[in-house]
This record gives sequence, C-alpha cells and structure tokens, in this order.
Amino acid sequence: MKTIILAGGKGTRLWPLSREAMPKQFLRIFDESLFQKTIKRALMISKPEEVFVVTNQEYRFRVLDDLEELRVEIPEKNVILEPKSKNTLPAICLTMRKAGKGKFAILPSDHTIEVNESYVNAFKVAEEISSRYLVTFGIKPKKPHTGYGYIKPGKKIGEAFEVEEFKEKPDLKTAEDFVKKGYLWNSGMFLFDSELFFEELSSYAAEMLKVFEDGEKAYEVIPEISVDYGILEKSRRVAVVPISVEWSDVGSFDAIYDYLAKDGDGNAIRGEVIAMNSRRNLVIAERLTALLDVEDLLLIDTDDALLISKKGSAEKVKEIYKVLKERKDKRIEIHRTAFRPWGSYTLLEENGYKIKRITVKPGKRISLQRHYHRSEHWIVVKGTARIIVDGKEILLKKGESTFVPAGSLHRIENPGKIPLEIIEVQIGEYLEEDDIERFEDDFGRA
Repeated sequence: MKTIILAGGKGTRLWPLSREAMPKQFLRIFDESLFQKTIKRALMISKPEEVFVVTNQEYRFRVLDDLEELRVEIPEKNVILEPKSKNTLPAICLTMRKAGKGKFAILPSDHTIEVNESYVNAFKVAEEISSRYLVTFGIKPKKPHTGYGYIKPGKKIGEAFEVEEFKEKPDLKTAEDFVKKGYLWNSGMFLFDSELFFEELSSYAAEMLKVFEDGEKAYEVIPEISVDYGILEKSRRVAVVPISVEWSDVGSFDAIYDYLAKDGDGNAIRGEVIAMNSRRNLVIAERLTALLDVEDLLLIDTDDALLISKKGSAEKVKEIYKVLKERKDKRIEIHRTAFRPWGSYTLLEENGYKIKRITVKPGKRISLQRHYHRSEHWIVVKGTARIIVDGKEILLKKGESTFVPAGSLHRIENPGKIPLEIIEVQIGEYLEEDDIERFEDDFGRA
C-alpha cells in the first residue's frame, strides 16, 4: 500500500504559534512535530519508498529536515511540490499522477492520533473493500464536538458501513443528537484504490482530470476544492471504517489543552511558568511567565506576539489572523526566527538597522549572493566560518569578524562539526529579505 501525506496546509488557527512560514504540522508543541508523527504512522502500513509527501516549495526543506531528524529516507522525488495550494483534491490527484496506480492511504500531517490495535485493523479492513468503495475513516466520538464534521453510517458491510450522509460542523445541540445516533467524526483520513478513484473523479469532478493530463500546469485553471466536496459527498460508493482512538485535528488551542498533560491544578504548560492559585490554564511561553489567581485562560507568548483568550474562544483566533492579513502585517507570515535549508536566523533587534543571529548547520552554506541596499558586519560567536567576499576566502573563528560592503558577492559556509553562529549587523537604506540576488545555491534557489 502507498501513502500520501498532505503537508501543505498553513494552520492559521494556531496564530501566533503557527505562521504561514511555519504551519502547525512542523511546530514542536509536542516531543516531535505532527508531521514526524504522521511519517511514523505511514511507515506502519507502507515502505519508505511507498510514502509520498505533497507540500509546496516553501515547506520543502521543513519536510526534508524533519525526515533527516527521524533518519527516515524516502526518495526525494516522492516529495511532490504543488505550484499553488488548491486544497486536498488537486493535491491528491497530482500525487497519484506521479506515484502511479495502486491503493493509497491519505493522511493529513497535522492531526494527533493514538495508534492502537483499532487503528491498525481499520486500514486492513479498508484495504479489503477499497476496490468497491472509496473509504474514509470515522472516529467514534467520546463527547459532542462542534468543531468537527460528522459521518452518518448506513448499511453495514463487514466491519465497515456504507456512508449515508456527510454532515457539516453542527451546533452543540445537534452534535449531542449526532453522538446519540451513532454518527462518527470525519477524520480526514482515506484509503483509495486509484482505479475506482479515477472512475468517480471522471463522474463528479471531471475538471480534475486536467491534473493527470497536464500536471502542475493545470493548477492555473482547476478550482480549489476538497476531496470531500469534490467526490465523497456526491459518490454513492463511499464507505466508512470506524476507529476507536484518541484523535484530534489540533485545530485550536482548546484542542491543544485537551491533548497535553496537566499539572495538579489542571494547567497545561510549555515553558518556564510559575502558577499560583491558578487552574485549568494553557500556557505556551518562550520566557518566564507567572500566573496569579487566574482560571481557564489560554496564554500563548512568542518572541513577537502575545495571545490571551478565554478557553472556549480559541476558534476566534482566525478573526485576528484576518485583521492582520488586511493590515499586511508580516507577523502572520514569519516568526522572529526563520528557518532556511542551511539553518536559521533570528531577528534580535530592528531600529533603522537590523541585528540577527545566524545559525548554519555543519557542512551547510548559504547561497552565493549580494545585496544592493545594505552592508553587513559579521561576528563569529560559535564555531568556525569559511567566508567568501568578492572571491577572497578567509576562515573566521570565535570572536573574529569581517565586513561585507553593499554590492559584494558573499557566502558563509560551516566547515566544522558543530553549528556555526554569527551575529550579523545590517545597515542600509533598505533591509528587507527581498534585497537578495543569488548566483549559486545548493538548494536550487538561484
């Protein structure tokens, strides 16, 4: 069985923790990223060469870094890059085009799932009926939930059911009724036989066949649509396999609170926190945070933004995101720490100049580049740097520095075995990241 992992979503509902450049599937809220957890689940049903990841150019190196950290080697050609995000149906079509025929498990990369016997058995059941049905997986609800879609099971077929109806996210009263009637949460996981998938695609979403004919070129003209709306809600050949597991789409900070371990007062904490007479709070903080006499709060503190909310209101975070997007505020796009294929940089100060801490991984180097509007002063604070400026190469050790005039061709390389850290001071009339011209690049960005 082949597996397609959907890893192109932006995860805007977890701002300010997630940003467009660092969506929730790559965040380290837990011990591993949600993407890494998904990779491990995929390897339970597929060999590494049978795993395909569909994402975009911006997240490509996040995918590769997470795989490297897990020491999992899937062929680089199995990382499929969408030219534009068009939701799940085009992404699945594009990946199947490149992966060939077969049976495909489809897994979101940003959910949490407790892997148990029920989970493993569900995929066996789904595989057995996948030549006759497009199979989705339904989670048996532990309680009514207004943030999930529901599936109404119909005629029983072995350990599965024909899908009678898909239901949108309900209000609380309706959700309570759904749970009483045995409805299932729509997990967003699927198992498709490609032959049946193509048949149903031609019947209900024929425009998507352009993806199989033209590949990435079709993305300019095809609609943005989910696999649920495009096929599953229209087809009469859909089955659901129930799974009894702990599951969450991690779609809000309320969901993160439910998932994380709690202290004796019901507080879920990530970071250095002192909580006095405070109960049932979620705190994710990058600096020392003290709580006094507060209850049922969500407090998310990053290096450039702070969110404070009552529990139960986390779904409204997307409204804040919309306001910032209208303002064209870059804080929806990127944290002060930005990740690059060679390492990362952290913005330390900005006031008519910029000070950054640059970290280059062992054996990596930045592109050979130049800037037209700024000069840079580099000071090595950890490791050894190989520096090229206008063709001249020098080695700098801890405490040593050099100057890069505006317009000079330059590159930083880490020839050592430990991370290289450099403090960079930028001075100029324009200091944005788009003032860069690349001439050579190990990562195909030139």
